Amino acid sequence: MKQQTPIPSHLPQLAAHTTPEQPWPLRLLSTKIAEYVSKMSRLWVEGEIITLVRRPNAKVQFFTLADLEEKVSINVKIFSHALPAGIESGSRVVICAKPDFWAGNGSLALFADEVRAVGIGEILARIEQLKQRLAAEGLFAANRKLPLPFLPQKIGLICGRNTKAMHDVIVNARARWASAEFAVKEVQVQGTEAVPAMLKAFAELDADPNVAVIVFARGGGSVEDLLPFSDEQLVRAVAAASTPVVSAIGHETDNPVLDFVADYRASTPTAAAKRIVPDVTEEKQNLNQALSRMRNAFTQKINIMQNELNQIRQRPIFANPENLVINRHEDIQNLHYTLRNQIQHRIKLSTTDFTGLLKQLRTLSPYSTISRGYSVLHRIDGTIVTSTKEVKANTKLAAILKDGTLALQVNNSQTNTNTNTSDNFTQK
Repeated sequence: MKQQTPIPSHLPQLAAHTTPEQPWPLRLLSTKIAEYVSKMSRLWVEGEIITLVRRPNAKVQFFTLADLEEKVSINVKIFSHALPAGIESGSRVVICAKPDFWAGNGSLALFADEVRAVGIGEILARIEQLKQRLAAEGLFAANRKLPLPFLPQKIGLICGRNTKAMHDVIVNARARWASAEFAVKEVQVQGTEAVPAMLKAFAELDADPNVAVIVFARGGGSVEDLLPFSDEQLVRAVAAASTPVVSAIGHETDNPVLDFVADYRASTPTAAAKRIVPDVTEEKQNLNQALSRMRNAFTQKINIMQNELNQIRQRPIFANPENLVINRHEDIQNLHYTLRNQIQHRIKLSTTDFTGLLKQLRTLSPYSTISRGYSVLHRIDGTIVTSTKEVKANTKLAAILKDGTLALQVNNSQTNTNTNTSDNFTQK
């Protein structure tokens, strides 16, 4: 075991005891850090190799081991004979290494003595675990998937630089709809920088209000090649997007995690092009067929209504419509005759009743009595006088006779039980 470097007696013996007046020299701190790191044991660590450029005939090779999801990395050095063939930038590996601190520049590195590539089976197992976890969160549920627009204003396309996948999507889409407009983001879709590049491009397209759908397009490849499309950070970004997403990765048998969280999964980039825009020729045919069906339906309806009208016109009442008027005319005449007879009968009955009532009225009328020589006396105000006690001398009266009225003034009055005694009146 390496012996620890003694601390001079005039300096604090512990780092916690240092003060502004008694600091440690930097060389002492570096030495102590190196001693502390050297006490760490060898360990296995997993990551992805980046920046590996093999140096021919060199005893030591250098590369960076990175965790792209968390964006952390550390430098690694290894003897050339311990670095297996086939390990290159982008390889997923586990290494056995011991931490090493170089006091010269204060850098921490790993000194590796063994490197193992992560097998396909292990990668697939991890992808399957990620699928199960995301499915449990509901990110694969059908009810959260957004519907694709019928005719998008602009199509966002994330693909590799100058790839056949980009060509397949654009050419096939414009063959179906010539005016299809694209916002293309050509980025790295394989390797260590693929996920950050695709995340940036996706965020820009999702924030563009004119982009109605976003397509991830890439040709086929190995599991390692398609690994960025199963990255948890990318998958969660797609699940949280406000724009519908189409996954067109690889071939029919390729199923990265992006396929399950996307709103639509296309088996190939060409299939994606056929889904994101309608076929103008097919739409015209559909319109013509719909128009033809509409015309046939209208023609059939008109024919049915014409037949119904012809049947109505053939009915007797419509064949000779004047019969309807003639029958109604006869009915009116009969009603007129009956009404006239009823009125005449009622008039006759009413005349007989009136004559009888008139005779009764004349019999009871005072004028019948007056016509026999009697008269009726009344005051100027119209009050009838029935007794001598009701008048005084000089009272003015009026006498109603058969042929007129006399104005009278009472000279005197005398009450007599003899009804034949008459009062003396003076004619005025």
